[in-house]
Amino acid sequence: MNIIAKNPLRSHTVENGIAAYLDEIVALRHDLHRHPELAFREVRTSQIVASGLSSWGYEVTTGLAGTGIVATLRRGNGTKTIGIRADMDALPIEEATGLDYASGNPGVMHACGHDGHTAILLAAARYLAESGDFSGTLRLIFQPAEEIGAGARKMIAERLFEKFPVDAVFGLHNWPGVPTGQFGFVAGPAMASVDQAFIRIVGKGGHGAEPHRAVDPVLASASFITALQSVVSRNVDPQDMAVATVGSIHAGSASNVIPESVELKLTTRAFREDVRKQLEQRIPALARAQAESFGATAEVDYRPGFPALVNHAAETEFARKVAVETFGSATVEKEFRPRTASEDFAYMLEANPGSYLFVGNGDSASLHSAHYDFNDAIIAPAARYWVRLAETFLTDDNG
Repeated sequence: MNIIAKNPLRSHTVENGIAAYLDEIVALRHDLHRHPELAFREVRTSQIVASGLSSWGYEVTTGLAGTGIVATLRRGNGTKTIGIRADMDALPIEEATGLDYASGNPGVMHACGHDGHTAILLAAARYLAESGDFSGTLRLIFQPAEEIGAGARKMIAERLFEKFPVDAVFGLHNWPGVPTGQFGFVAGPAMASVDQAFIRIVGKGGHGAEPHRAVDPVLASASFITALQSVVSRNVDPQDMAVATVGSIHAGSASNVIPESVELKLTTRAFREDVRKQLEQRIPALARAQAESFGATAEVDYRPGFPALVNHAAETEFARKVAVETFGSATVEKEFRPRTASEDFAYMLEANPGSYLFVGNGDSASLHSAHYDFNDAIIAPAARYWVRLAETFLTDDNG
């Protein structure tokens, strides 16, 4: 693909155009932050997004997956179609930032920056509608319920890409710890799969002073947790990535009582599907074997989540070159590595070619932290990037 801009001054025009209404977009981001909504409940957010898009001349379709939106803008005679996606939902977290625009919805918070992702795409949408230089079809996808891994899958199940076909689809995520406005690109696996296991180890309760008369599920659980890491260290190829984490253990309520059972909650991550299947097979088998070795039993409920996010090579290289041509090579991280967090954009990349990229959020609190806040300084460059990506993709001579 030829990604050289026809007009070398074009990126400066885009920068100035977005700057003209940047304050409005930042205010909108703060408003969304103040009114966060959980997965599939993004009613207010969806209405605000749809209203803005309609006022700028997009064909707006609402109601996909409940609160999802697709906005379409056609220009010229170009035959290509690009899709760009942003997520809208918040997390069930009590905010602790102390910001003047902190969440007014108790126990709900934009702790992952989806308010920022939505603002970025709206800023780009406005510019593309008012001044976009392209020939083809632009589709903007505002997705609900990313945080629970259900929104993309539901939109696709409701025939998203049959009703609104695209030649390629792109998305982005802010990333704390990466310098503000720096871009990161990864070809191939870029984010991990995620699955959960709910394990109940059942023994025989008894008095803490007479352990020989009981079957201690706590001891069996401790042995299983220690042995669990052997799945990664001794079953998975050392050159591959796997994570198995016990995030919750619950047993008993008194120091002198051996409980009847212990409940554990696990998350597993992998980049490769064969490794993912290996974890799904080995962990239940290990739990049962460890429990039985202590005279206990293990009940395992293994729940598949969503697959690894795998970027397509050609589209990722195209996306990277657009960043270099727009901002210069110094703004692109040279050794950006895959992330072990997960993202349901993976389903969109299973359905279409495309790429998911990253933009630095600077020295902020981590994602999913009660102290996290999206960095408003990245709205303008990220919106400018979406504009240049869309315009470059949708040119008559772009083969």
